[in-house]
Amino acid sequence: MNLVEFLQDLSQKGVRLWSEGGKLRSGGSQEVLTPEVIALLKEHKTEILHLLSKLPDISQIYPLSYGQKGLWFLWKLSPDNHNYNVSTAMRMYCQVDIIAWQQTFQALKKRHPLLRTTFPEWGDQPVQQVHENQELDFLQIDASTWSEEELHKKVVEAHRYPFDLETDSVIRVRWFTVSNQNHVMLLTFHHIVFDGWSGNLIAKEIPQLYQAICKGEEYCLSPLNYSYQDYVRWQKELVEGEKGEKLWEYWQQKLAGDLPVLNLPTDRPRPPIQTDNGAAYPFKLSEKLTQQLKELAKQEGVTPNMALLAAFQILLYRYTGQEDILVGSPTAGRTRPEFASIVGHFVDSVVMRADLSGNPCFRDFLSQVRQTVLGSLAHQDYPFALIVERLQQERDPSRSPLFQASFVLQKLLAESQDTQKLAYSGTKAKALINLGGLEVETFVFDQFESQFDVFMQMLEENSYLFGSLKYNTDLFDEQTIAGMVAHFQTLLEGIVSNPEQRVGELPIFSETEKQQLLVTWNDTKTDYPTDKCIYQLFEEQVEKTPNAVAVVFEQQSLTYSQLNRKANQLAHYLQKLGVVPETLVGICIERSIEMVVGLLAILKAGGAYVPLDPSYPSERLAYMVSDAQVSLLLTQESLVTLLPEHQGQIVCLDSNENLWSDYSQDNLSSEVIPSNLGYVIYTSGSTGKPKGVAMSQGSLVNLLQWQQQETIVGQGAKTLQFAPISFDVSFQEIFSTWCSGGTLVLVSSELRLDPLALMEFLTHNQVERLFLPFVALQQLASVAYQCQNLPPLREIVTAGEQLQVTLDLVEMMKRLPQCRLQNQYGPSESHVVSAYTLEGDAEKWPKLPPIGRPIANAQLYVLSREQQPVPVGVPGELYIGGAGLANGYLNRLELTSKKFISNPFENSKASKLYKTGDLARYLADGNIEFLGRIDHQVKIRGYRIETGEIEATITQYAIVKETVVLATENNQGNKHLVAYLVLETETPASSNSEVSETEQIRKLKQYLKERLPEYMIPSGFVVLSQLPLTPSGKVNRKALPVPDNLSSVSTEFVAPETETEKVLAEIWAEVLGIEKVGIHDNFFDLGGHSLIATQVVSRVRKAFAMEISVSTLFENSTIAKLAENLVEQQLEQVDSNILEQILAEVDG
Repeated sequence: MNLVEFLQDLSQKGVRLWSEGGKLRSGGSQEVLTPEVIALLKEHKTEILHLLSKLPDISQIYPLSYGQKGLWFLWKLSPDNHNYNVSTAMRMYCQVDIIAWQQTFQALKKRHPLLRTTFPEWGDQPVQQVHENQELDFLQIDASTWSEEELHKKVVEAHRYPFDLETDSVIRVRWFTVSNQNHVMLLTFHHIVFDGWSGNLIAKEIPQLYQAICKGEEYCLSPLNYSYQDYVRWQKELVEGEKGEKLWEYWQQKLAGDLPVLNLPTDRPRPPIQTDNGAAYPFKLSEKLTQQLKELAKQEGVTPNMALLAAFQILLYRYTGQEDILVGSPTAGRTRPEFASIVGHFVDSVVMRADLSGNPCFRDFLSQVRQTVLGSLAHQDYPFALIVERLQQERDPSRSPLFQASFVLQKLLAESQDTQKLAYSGTKAKALINLGGLEVETFVFDQFESQFDVFMQMLEENSYLFGSLKYNTDLFDEQTIAGMVAHFQTLLEGIVSNPEQRVGELPIFSETEKQQLLVTWNDTKTDYPTDKCIYQLFEEQVEKTPNAVAVVFEQQSLTYSQLNRKANQLAHYLQKLGVVPETLVGICIERSIEMVVGLLAILKAGGAYVPLDPSYPSERLAYMVSDAQVSLLLTQESLVTLLPEHQGQIVCLDSNENLWSDYSQDNLSSEVIPSNLGYVIYTSGSTGKPKGVAMSQGSLVNLLQWQQQETIVGQGAKTLQFAPISFDVSFQEIFSTWCSGGTLVLVSSELRLDPLALMEFLTHNQVERLFLPFVALQQLASVAYQCQNLPPLREIVTAGEQLQVTLDLVEMMKRLPQCRLQNQYGPSESHVVSAYTLEGDAEKWPKLPPIGRPIANAQLYVLSREQQPVPVGVPGELYIGGAGLANGYLNRLELTSKKFISNPFENSKASKLYKTGDLARYLADGNIEFLGRIDHQVKIRGYRIETGEIEATITQYAIVKETVVLATENNQGNKHLVAYLVLETETPASSNSEVSETEQIRKLKQYLKERLPEYMIPSGFVVLSQLPLTPSGKVNRKALPVPDNLSSVSTEFVAPETETEKVLAEIWAEVLGIEKVGIHDNFFDLGGHSLIATQVVSRVRKAFAMEISVSTLFENSTIAKLAENLVEQQLEQVDSNILEQILAEVDG
């Protein structure tokens, strides 16, 4: 029992307390004023005297209900929030007695004590104070000169005007007079004293009060035998009693373990602090579907509410892929009949947990939902706010606690049919209502504040079900919600049609939408030479441009004719050595003219090349040679000693040329056909052993044909050969250039690693096209400002990693207005299958561009774990089909059958889909957004995190050149985000040398706090001189160092060191009632909750003489973070004071 409850208890027992000459006086029965009570009064004398000075009538002071405490805390968290303003507006086209209306609402306040209540804070606790006579907040406003549009605007402004719960009346009336015959009355309550049931009560009472006042009669309403304070007392006794503990045990068991956080795909990043901007999307189920649902519910022994809730939970499952779903549902909270006629905040929430694991059929899942609903309602008297408090879940200011989706089915009440149906109509239609013989019209205005991500509200009428999906407009677009509603309706139709169907396979798409996802967006059929192989395309180009330069390396160059002749001679020799179709020929060679001659010769001879990177460890090379059963290996003299031991023949292209120099220079006749292999490229495998991707000639010809038609650089254009030949992009660089008559410009290994030298090389050689992985592209962009002249680039192609449009990249592309940037996507198992082109103003490009649409003869599908299409905007696994697929993995039949599955959308058994393991989603325009690897998905504290979003935000910060964000585990097994940074050593505008690295990181963290939710902000930052790369130019994540200070973000006790930390730790320990607090202990993990947070904030304000909000504590929930925030505020204040002094001196 807290002090307020103690004093209230004394008051009810007849004890009177008062202040006299600074002393505390008491009067009452000695049976009540026992020595123990007297001792308590003496112990708290100072606090009681302070209370009496502010609140003289203790008998009118009451504690808050748990629901009220939650609302009061939310108000303290955000005093300007209007989310819990509840309004109704009426229009009267007649002459009215405004005084009578004013008296009506004054009488309403007098009848219901809670409408005369304020909510001051005493000490660290909120209380409610009932006032005997509180003036009605009634304001008449002249609207005679306003347009209808301005009137609506002013009504909305009045509705949204925040309440000050400590001082304001919790009911207010705004009377807008347009003319003597045209009035709009706005009645607004704060939810802390009002709920939907209360609205129905006053809808009955207002007409009776108004009629009596107009007639000058005494109004006669049924007496109220109970008050809201009786409810507060009953609730407290329930919670503290044996029954309350049993109720809690039920919820504790139901909500045990890791609680899921609903991860609905959003159209925009989630704001760091939850917003309340909302809208609603109304809909109506047909009479036929309504009856079918009711019949199904009856057959299954459930209510329509249960059936609709089950469908809604399945919809959320289909949108998130989460099998563990929490959905809230509001309850009236008036399980006891004596509270039925009291105005007040009784409404509460119950949480219903759904388990969809194992993909159950709907009928079985419905049975589970029935048990859940019955159990929840049987235990609904336990306050939701107390459940949240006792579960001690870490609070996330960007989300509502425990559940982010809510559902309710309401019955149509006879006394409010018109207004209820109006809320679900989605129109601006007006309903006529009779108020005391006066016909008034509802004045409809937008008041769609959103407390949750989504809230499905349904209304049951005899023949129809109406629905309204409320949503947060800072997260979702209307188009997205419209799609969700359409999927809900289709899902319901599928359920009544076949309740035996599994939840993951129930239909959610219309035929039109299904056609779009599976057919229209994959309609890429294009003619290409299906009867030709790669070398034949090259030979056709030789005929067209024999004297054009085909390849350049340092001082060497070859024309198309020269290259063809050299390759033919070597190919004839290879055929003599036994190379035939499907022969795998290894090639381990440094960057040189011999390298490309060797590749071309292998293809001309009919074989398939197996690239072996000289930089690979010998063990890896040995495995690849053995696995591919390479019997012939092309190399250079200098590399022979580095090669693994094997039984095959070695041919040195630089020293053995005399062996084939006398062979024919004519084109070969070969038996190779498009279905034969073109190459086998080894990629990393999950077992630690690389796997060989076997790609056919025909698949590669399709790619070359598309690239030739797609590129904007033509005959004679120079293309850089950047990628190692062990990386599949090298094939695209080399052969797309040679099939279009361009010049391939080889760059040395040393220049590849020096961005500034590479940029100068590109300029000197007048290169027009680049294929670069994102990291290399970013490095090149970061040095562009140092170059007076840039190369004449017309096309940059990037692939292999998520493209980020960084500040450096934007600046470089602004200097290359004639150049376009194309983001391509494709794993080694298919090569390129999609592309997205960026042109025009680079500042308007998306920060994380999509990967585009499928290329010619490729198909892309975004599917659920049940291999069903997912809705637009919903993440799923990306599957690839079409002409570009590899044959599979060399000598890995089991893995091939697992990853290359039968295409469920085509009848042909030969049609396959490649299961990429990549997470993606469709955008509304048909482009696909890449979201990362499924097996790299980061989940921290229940939140699914896309690290690409964090990386894109970090790279927008001026000092950051490159970044990678990873989830790392500390010694205790706790996951934390770590950002690896490469900082700009110098920027075009200024030098950062004078700013310490620590200060730069501090400012970066503050920058992130303003843009990302707390759980997305890295715990650690590691600054590197450069990011480690794989030979293919991608970031080598395995080579990133483990941060030294990772243990500092663990839960091990770390004592406070600074004075600020010591003061904060002392406050926390005292308020939380614990012995000691470490600087990395989380406030909420230690048992803190919303109301305790207000106590901490109150004491921090006093201790530091500094204004601090409750939200600051939520955003900085450890001593270390909060201390850092306070120090930042102090520094800002110092900076402000210094600035004022300087300005004063200047003025002086």
